Amino acid sequence: MQAIQDNRRVSARVSEKVYDALSQAAELTGPTLNQFLMQSAYETDQEVVEKERFIKLTVRSAFVFFDALEQPPPPNKKLRHAVKSYGRAFKAT
Repeated sequence: MQAIQDNRRVSARVSEKVYDALSQAAELTGPTLNQFLMQSAYETDQEVVEKERFIKLTVRSAFVFFDALEQPPPPNKKLRHAVKSYGRAFKAT
């Protein structure tokens, strides 16, 4: 039984100069032009996604954040109420 692959098609129009440069790079590294393009795009994609996963803080905001973790403010009325409600809801189960 043959596995079904769900492949999507991607195409782009480029100038002759860009096409020649991409073709040369693919030829020098070994894969076909299409394989080279997909691998390059995927590597760039991974870098972009990884960068966006990190929280970006200024030095000042980082100090405020870590200070709040180390010395949290006392719980306010809404938080105390939420904790009690949560406790009641899960004691019943």
